Order: sequence, then structure tokens, then C-alpha cells
Amino acid sequence: MSRPPSGPPAPATSPSPSSGSLPGTGSGPGRVWRELGYALAGLPLAVIGLLLVLAMLLTALWSTAIVGLPMLAVTVRGARYLGAVDLGLARLLLDVRTPAPAPFRPGPGPIGWFVSALGDGVGWRAAVYLLVKPLTALLALGTAVGFWGGGLLLLSYPVRWPAGYAGAWGPHADTWPGVLLVGVAGLALLAPAPLALRAALLPERFLVRALLGRTRNSARIGHLEETRARMAEEATATLRRIERDLHDGPQARLVALAMSLGMAKDELAASPREDRLRRTRDLVDAAHREAKEIIADLRLLIHGIYPPVLDQGLEPALAMLATRFTLPVDLRVDLPRRPSAAVEAIVYFCTAELLANVVRHSGARRAIVEVAGGGGLLRLHVGDDGTGGASMGAGTGLPGLAARVGVVDGRLEIDSPPGGPTVVTVEVPLPT
Repeated sequence: MSRPPSGPPAPATSPSPSSGSLPGTGSGPGRVWRELGYALAGLPLAVIGLLLVLAMLLTALWSTAIVGLPMLAVTVRGARYLGAVDLGLARLLLDVRTPAPAPFRPGPGPIGWFVSALGDGVGWRAAVYLLVKPLTALLALGTAVGFWGGGLLLLSYPVRWPAGYAGAWGPHADTWPGVLLVGVAGLALLAPAPLALRAALLPERFLVRALLGRTRNSARIGHLEETRARMAEEATATLRRIERDLHDGPQARLVALAMSLGMAKDELAASPREDRLRRTRDLVDAAHREAKEIIADLRLLIHGIYPPVLDQGLEPALAMLATRFTLPVDLRVDLPRRPSAAVEAIVYFCTAELLANVVRHSGARRAIVEVAGGGGLLRLHVGDDGTGGASMGAGTGLPGLAARVGVVDGRLEIDSPPGGPTVVTVEVPLPT
């Protein structure tokens, strides 16, 4: 479709892990030391968080309702703050890529604040995390001490034994072969230490994502809020553009038309002589041409707002749209029932923008437009046999399409390998 600008954005996905590594991890010595640092610092932080939450919860439960409910609200808010700290550490040291939860939005006044805090699901999930975290932190610390600490202790035995610092812990040997064997055992324990610690941190990563990150529903709501905000901005910009177009186009020309008709009226009222009649006829002819041009401009303007052909249905509208482009368009529409007017408008404008990108950027010889409904979804596929390599680009209008589709909780995907072909898919939920 377009090389720089021909397709809708690919769905946001988190970067895939390196081959051969566990989920949520990378590679390199830096990652190993960060995970070790998280394991060593995790248990003290977990104990502090657990004690704070338990102390506030017990105070809230053993107090009267007047004191207990505010204390419970403070507990939930405090748990949210501590959870945010743990989420930041997990992002920094464990490379946990999960979106932050929605910010706390208190109600008006002190009572609104307390009610909002008591109903804050993010805070309650953070409190559960702080209550469970000591178990996962203990697992990680035990693994770190067992593998790293034990391995270093055994590895240093050949150095400590001649100096008389063998110590009371670990195996002992009285001969150099035995001492060297203890050192080799230390190496054998250190070799799998990074992978063992990484595996021990998997429960912690799971808890962070499940309890501290944004839930699927909240992420969906946040996405809808963002897309609706963008659409509101675009709607405002569209209204301003329409106002400018009406002011600078039809309105100015209507003023000129009224002046021409006024001049013709004055000519007729002045005298019925032949030369004045001829001049009046010329003025009326010019006014007539101007009126037809104004009507054409208004039709184009109205078509950009809502194509009247959509009143006949999506298939006739797309068929007429396909005839406006210079390259052949193979249209296939299979809809068990007619979608809503809003869905039809979204599909129509998406098709128009994507076909325009095909013509401008792809170098394709033909395009395919397929529309099908089923399973509660309407699917639009726009493909071409062009050069491929399509991606999101600045100034292409595709962010507007993504926002338009996102308003109804739809999504856009693009498959455009270098060399082509390109297929852009738009999925829009159909109301049941």
C-alpha cells in the first residue's frame, strides 16, 4: 500500500523476549546483576510493606467505624503508593513491561476522597500484593543465597583453606584434590545461578503484572477514553474547517451572487432598452452559472461530512467509491444484515483513505476490498499488489482512522512485508 504512509498502525504489542530466555527477561550481565539486586532488596521491602499494611488494617478493624473507615481508606491509599514503588522497581530491575494503572481520582471534598479511596480497586489489589509478596521475595532471596552465596562460598574454598579460613559451613577437605573438587562444585553451583534466580522471580513478575499493572478492562477503558478524546479534538477541528470552508467558499460566492442579481434588478428597473436588456441577460447568465457552481461545492462539502449514498447501504456506497479511483478495485461484500449507520460510515471512510493511500504510494496495479460480517465483527480487508513496506507515518491521516475505529472499540492491523503484497484489516464490533 504505502511505503511510508499506507496502512493503519500495527496493534501495540510488547517486545518479544529473547530466544532461549524466560518471559519478561533479556540477556547480558547487566540483567543478571539487576535481578540479583532485586532479589536481595525484595525481602526487606516486602517485610516493611507487610508490616505497614497489617498495622493499618488491624488498627482499622479494631477501631470504631468513625476511626476505622478513614484508617481503612488511608491503608488503601498507602498500599497504592507502595505498589507504585514496587512496580517501578520491577520495571527498572526486572524489565516488567506492564502499563501503570489509572491514576487515583478522588471525589469532591473529604467524604468524596474517603469514598473514592475505599472503592479504589488499584489500592486493594496493591494491598493484596503487599500481603503475598513476602512469599515470593523469600523464594527469590533463598534462591539467590543458595546458588550465588553457596557457589561463591565453595568457589573461594581453595583460597581460604591454605590460610586456615575454611570455616564451619559447607564441605571440608584435607587434601588439595579434595579442595579443588570443592571449588569445582562451587563453579557448578554458580553456572545455573542466573537461570535459577530468573525462574524464582517468575512468581514475582506474575504478581506485579496481575496486581500492580493495569487490568485488561481498565486498559480497554483507558484506550476508549484516549480515542474518544482524540475524536473529540478531530470533531472540533472538522467543525472549524467546515466553518472556514463555508465562510470562504459558498458564503462569499452567495454574496457575489446576490450582488449580481441586485445589479440585474437595477438594470431592469432603470430602462427596458435593448442594450440594458442584453446586459441584464449577461448578469443573469453569470448568476446562474455561479449558483450551479455553489451547489456543486455544497454537495462536495456535504459528501465529506456524510456521503448521501450511504443511505442506500454500504455495498452501493463502496461500489460508487471504487469508481472514483484510477486503478481497478475488486469489491466483495458479504454482510448477513445491514450494520448501523455509525459502523457504515467508519468502514466507508476507512476504505476511502486506504484506497487513496494505495493510489498515492503503493505503485499497485489493482486493489481488493473485502467486507464480511460474522461472529459479532465486521471485517474490512483492503489489499494491493504493490511494493509493500507500509507503515504508520506522520501526516498520512492514518492516526485519525485509528482513532475513528478505536471509538467503537475496533482495531486496525497491517501486514505489509517488503515487496508486498499489503493487506490492511479493520475489525469493528457489531451491536447485537
